[in-house]
Amino acid sequence: MTLFGPPPRWRQAIELPRAAWSVGELALARRRLAGAPRGDGRAILVLPGLVNGDRSNFVLRGFLNRLGYRAYPWGLGRNFGRRAIGGEGERLIARIEAIVAETGAPLTLIGVSLGGMMARFVAHRRPDLVREVITVSSPFAGAPRDTNVWRTFEWLSGDRIDSARVRDWAADCAAPLTVPSTAIWSRSDGLVNGLACHAPDQPGARHIEIRSGHIGVQLKPRVLLTIADILAAAPILSESGT
Repeated sequence: MTLFGPPPRWRQAIELPRAAWSVGELALARRRLAGAPRGDGRAILVLPGLVNGDRSNFVLRGFLNRLGYRAYPWGLGRNFGRRAIGGEGERLIARIEAIVAETGAPLTLIGVSLGGMMARFVAHRRPDLVREVITVSSPFAGAPRDTNVWRTFEWLSGDRIDSARVRDWAADCAAPLTVPSTAIWSRSDGLVNGLACHAPDQPGARHIEIRSGHIGVQLKPRVLLTIADILAAAPILSESGT
């Protein structure tokens, strides 16, 4: 079943060149990134996308640490869906509980792609542990076949997307949150339909459109600056870049 349909195959085909450009942009954006709003020391947990691990988010965590936040890796290895976090998210919840016990305050969760869906899942189950959720290119508001990677998800996670437990899990991810949430999304994403990555009708939910591919979206200077503005509750800068 689809709600919006997957992105066209030609857009998927240019994902790697766009990702390479995002890496190049980093070197050209040092001054802009250095001027981002300073952090307040809060703890942030960064969750990777499908098949990725903490190494995929080292630029984002380093950026947040330099601003004055405390950015934690998720520490659960590669993201293979429920295999990584547990059937009910218990491994991820235990990781968050440990950080909350250490810091004494609820966490901000930033999740890339599938990691964002997991962040929303946990925020529903344990809102007492979560201060805020920021999703980056996370297709929580659509259907599994609104992506070009649903077969890869099945293979890596061991879950069939048409199974009752996956449908129930997806419904939990899509439901409105009781904590503040922001969805960063792109209609030019080549792996997931951008329309599935935000829910403009949900009360209290913020959604910010950027222009980006999917692979390496968390490396894009515009995404880094947007996250910094969200965390600082600063006005979001106008979109630029490709």
